[in-house]
Amino acid sequence: MSTGMAADPREESASKKTARLDLLRFVPFQLNRLAAEVSSALSAEYATRYGLDIPEWRVLATLGFRHEPCSAQYVADCTRTHKSTISRAVTSLLKQQIIERVENEDDRREFRLRLTRKGTTLYEELIPRLLRREQEILACLSAQERKDFSRLLGKIESSLDLVQTSEEADAKEAY
Repeated sequence: MSTGMAADPREESASKKTARLDLLRFVPFQLNRLAAEVSSALSAEYATRYGLDIPEWRVLATLGFRHEPCSAQYVADCTRTHKSTISRAVTSLLKQQIIERVENEDDRREFRLRLTRKGTTLYEELIPRLLRREQEILACLSAQERKDFSRLLGKIESSLDLVQTSEEADAKEAY
């Protein structure tokens, strides 16, 4: 039975409040923050010694793991980096003669990118250093935890239809 009295405004206000997001426990935020920190930690290996920034490294790394030349758009898609950022990195790496443009045999209007000999040497020099740094970062996990972590990341990637192997990446014309 209604008394005709309005509800307490404090009660209405409390019921309208939404749950507060604990940003530090929100998985997308955690993944983004973790990715930024790991990327920064790895950049110490190539920035000081080789003068490469993170976008340049992403171009170098993508071309290094590919068996065939690929477009700058492929690199942008693969690394989830804005195309203008990749374009600047490509320009810089071309000037340094670390990468080169090759004509796309299927479409002569398009150029693809590949490592030069200098770029391949640089890539091969960096890989052991970066793998060592990766192991240092993951040293806080046991061997089983590292396996589980890798498997779980793969499971999330798979649920988002992300390419997960070099073979899949090589088979795709567009990422």
